[in-house]
Amino acid sequence: MADVRWLTVEDISERLQVHRQTVRRWLRDGELHGVLMGDRAGWRVRPDDLVAFLRARGYTPQPGREEEEEEDHGNTP
Repeated sequence: MADVRWLTVEDISERLQVHRQTVRRWLRDGELHGVLMGDRAGWRVRPDDLVAFLRARGYTPQPGREEEEEEDHGNTP
């Protein structure tokens, strides 16, 4: 299996310029797919799941942008 670089709630909130609680609500409500790693570790989201979430809402990521951001901001729990 490929090495997946996970995004945190903070990563996503900064990229989308929304509050962290908004990202957590999307995750809790199942709108954005993620994994709850525990109370202290929090949520983690695969970059592909964030892209799918955005596309479902009519946003098209810029070509190559996901890979750049994944390298810059990805986290491995």
